[in-house]
Amino acid sequence: MNIYDFTVKDRMGNDVKLSEYQGKVLLIVNTATGCGFTPHYEPLEAMYRDLRDKGFEILDFPCNQFANQAPGSEDEIHQFCKLKFGTEFPQFAKIDVNGENAAPLFAYLAAEKPFEGFGKGIKNVALNKFAEMNNKKFGDQAYIKWNFTKFLIARDGSVIARFEPTTEMDDVRKAVEAAL
Repeated sequence: MNIYDFTVKDRMGNDVKLSEYQGKVLLIVNTATGCGFTPHYEPLEAMYRDLRDKGFEILDFPCNQFANQAPGSEDEIHQFCKLKFGTEFPQFAKIDVNGENAAPLFAYLAAEKPFEGFGKGIKNVALNKFAEMNNKKFGDQAYIKWNFTKFLIARDGSVIARFEPTTEMDDVRKAVEAAL
């Protein structure tokens, strides 16, 4: 099994086979419009504009499982991202990334690259405590710890890396450029 075996829903509810992205480097992200990490949309869009001609795609999956930070409809979320950040990368249907209704794609990604921590520092420790409280309800199905978790996928569909939202976006970009 690899990433190309999955089918997801676009924001209009249509099936999209990830095999359509075969041969590209992907960054798959669970996002939210009302999160402290929402400003990540800006460097994500810059990276997308700079690197898409080299075979790079960002796949955006809104998720409302973390402190209700993505409460809007798919259309409201899309409009917010377009107007505030000028996003052009593909945005998919809002999903769950944890629990019984977790999208199989995210369960697979998390199994391939499990959570290793948010890092050191007061903000990271605070986020870890908040994430632990939020994710207790999901038990062993708490695959993703917070919004803006990013998975880097190689051209062959293998999972290269997992970046927690606390990872500096410059480091994410360097890893993407190396994969290209």
